[in-house]
Amino acid sequence: MSRALLSLGSNLGDREQHLRQAVRALSPFVQRVSGVYETPPWGDADQPAYLNAVLIVEDPEASPYEWLERAHRAEADAERVRDPERRFGPRTLDVDVIAVWDADGRPVLSDDPELTLPHPRAHLRAFVLRPWHDLEPAAELPGHPPITDLLAVPGLADDLAAMTPRPDLALEFKA
Repeated sequence: MSRALLSLGSNLGDREQHLRQAVRALSPFVQRVSGVYETPPWGDADQPAYLNAVLIVEDPEASPYEWLERAHRAEADAERVRDPERRFGPRTLDVDVIAVWDADGRPVLSDDPELTLPHPRAHLRAFVLRPWHDLEPAAELPGHPPITDLLAVPGLADDLAAMTPRPDLALEFKA
């Protein structure tokens, strides 16, 4: 079995619909869905606010690259356009593979530039860690302290304070 943590974000078009569409596309594998948070843009301030959430997904057959392929397919379905001039620029949908664990619960590590695991910047992103914490408070990003400790780091704590929970935007799925 392969278990993965996927991060969802959208700040263009119908943000809520883009997140819902991604959850539907991944629904055969979704085990848990976090709440939605509205967050300031990260890495490129000149853009609209994001809606962010995380998914915990499982598939006995999936490799890490299959999770990446599914993420890219969901982005394509949302008509995401990648702007090479704005790496952290606006997008209809962003689906990142944050971490993957094998059938024995061991983290999958990869330094492949196409799929680095765990995600190389996840430990810096409150918009990934906070929704994950809501689902699994004792979770640890492979190679890092527990996410509760990461969320207390001064820079992350500032980002956390800027996040707004959006309980009015529940992302439903059928298990």
